[in-house]
Amino acid sequence: MRIAFKERLKIFIKDKFNPVLNNHKLNGKLEKYRSINVTGDWRAVFSENSKDEEVVFHLIGKHSNLYKK
Repeated sequence: MRIAFKERLKIFIKDKFNPVLNNHKLNGKLEKYRSINVTGDWRAVFSENSKDEEVVFHLIGKHSNLYKK
């Protein structure tokens, strides 16, 4: 998983909206965050501070675990 995340992070740094990442805004209790695909079922949840262009990754996990209602 670490290797897969590092590879996706390299893509993210070059183009955070590269289609392979499926970068999208989240809803509900996670509405302040965005998510990218790491592998088939694994996601990385992050937030952005547009003021200083800082990105913080908060969670990495399986889709079914991250988005439980």
